[in-house]
Amino acid sequence: MQTNQTYEKALDFAVRIVGLYQYLVTTKCEYVMSKQILRCGTSIGANISESMSAESTSDFIHKMSISLKETRETIFWLALLNRCNYLSDSQFQSINEDCFQLKKILSSIILTSKKKMQNKEWKK
Repeated sequence: MQTNQTYEKALDFAVRIVGLYQYLVTTKCEYVMSKQILRCGTSIGANISESMSAESTSDFIHKMSISLKETRETIFWLALLNRCNYLSDSQFQSINEDCFQLKKILSSIILTSKKKMQNKEWKK
């Protein structure tokens, strides 16, 4: 069985987000933003997982686009947590870099998929 590297990266990232959530709740006693980061940060991988069973190229692009949106939301919450001093600069840099890498990968996948879909339509 072939491993999906994007899925694996998103799953590893979700594990980091769960750890961040636990840290925010237990160490920083922060409950509102921590829930937000938990939801959007784990949703990235969930939507990638759904895209693996897409019914069409359009459906695949749609699910990956949702994942990209969740990535952007996660970047926002990470920045806010950093600016509010719930995350140190080094904590922020580390997890934000992982999220940014996912964003780049997802953007590339979506762009490539759209180009392939357009090429198929032109060949008809």
